[in-house]
Amino acid sequence: MRTDLQFEFTVDKPNKTVHFTREFDAEPSLVWDAFTKAELLDQWWAPQPFLSKTKVMEFKEGGRRFYAMVSPDGAERWAVQKYLAINPKTHFKFFNTFADKDENMEMPGSEWDFNFKEHNGGTLVSISIYNESLERMERILEMGFKEGMTMTLGHLEALLERLHEAR
Repeated sequence: MRTDLQFEFTVDKPNKTVHFTREFDAEPSLVWDAFTKAELLDQWWAPQPFLSKTKVMEFKEGGRRFYAMVSPDGAERWAVQKYLAINPKTHFKFFNTFADKDENMEMPGSEWDFNFKEHNGGTLVSISIYNESLERMERILEMGFKEGMTMTLGHLEALLERLHEAR
């Protein structure tokens, strides 16, 4: 397992955008699947000690993922991701917002733009998150977004390693 994997995280407040890039020691098709298949997403898309629970996943343009982050005591924080664009294996974009258990969305939200490319025998994933409001972005950053995403992407790295070993 490589220990020199790239990770960058930047905040651009004037443009209400967070950008991060993360390198994974796994082939692009496996990394793509981990971001686009519910059974894999639910194994890593949450910082510890939370779990991810997908209720609906339609990975297609115009489709959506409706899921909850579940705390150890069972409290659920729901969110909706509406898929805006998909270019298989290289790019997808979704609109993301918190919601209640009945899928009533809480605005404002954010647009997440994902790019995948082969890099140094592994995969480089670049994610840009444009927030509809500076206040929303600042609130999420104050809640520990960078630390949570760092931990969550670490869970993905561990999952990719297990999947690779199982092949």
